[in-house]
Amino acid sequence: MPSPKEVAQATYDAYRRGDIDTIMGFMAEKVDWKLVGPPKLMRYAGQRETHPEIRRVFDQMAEDDTIQVFQEREFIEAGDELVVLGFVKGYTVPAGKSFETEWAHVFTIRNGKITRWRGFYDTATRCC
Repeated sequence: MPSPKEVAQATYDAYRRGDIDTIMGFMAEKVDWKLVGPPKLMRYAGQRETHPEIRRVFDQMAEDDTIQVFQEREFIEAGDELVVLGFVKGYTVPAGKSFETEWAHVFTIRNGKITRWRGFYDTATRCC
């Protein structure tokens, strides 16, 4: 069985390839998923639980953002819990606004499946 770090790394690699099916394969049937931030700045922010809802998040991200750099920089493991610190650079498609910021992802991964995920980054870099 893959470690939480291996699961997270595989999902990041799949994200960079645009392989959402692989990402979804690492999700538990029901996931406590939340990208923290204001939906008025990121329509894909908010709470999700089902595979179709989470898949829609990735669709909306692809429609709204062009990512130029997406890097994981540090993995902090604690049993089934994992914190990943990273960096993203890109621009918003509707407004053409450049952004770059550090981010933090918090995972709970049990039996090789993501059961909980939280994403945090500086949303002010998208608007102001």
